[in-house]
Amino acid sequence: MSAIEETLAHLSRTVDELSEIIARQEGEIEMLTRRVQLLMEREAERESDLGGQLLMGNERPPHW
Repeated sequence: MSAIEETLAHLSRTVDELSEIIARQEGEIEMLTRRVQLLMEREAERESDLGGQLLMGNERPPHW
């Protein structure tokens, strides 16, 4: 019986640790989701400010 109780205690501790990890990861995922949404909104705003014009990274801006 002692081995079963020891195994049960170990499994219970492991479940608790995994639960804490999952809760932390859920918070991180929520934060990253908000950041991605913010970046997408900024990019959409930037694209609308360009008037549909596509600006490549290696091209000079129109004011040059």
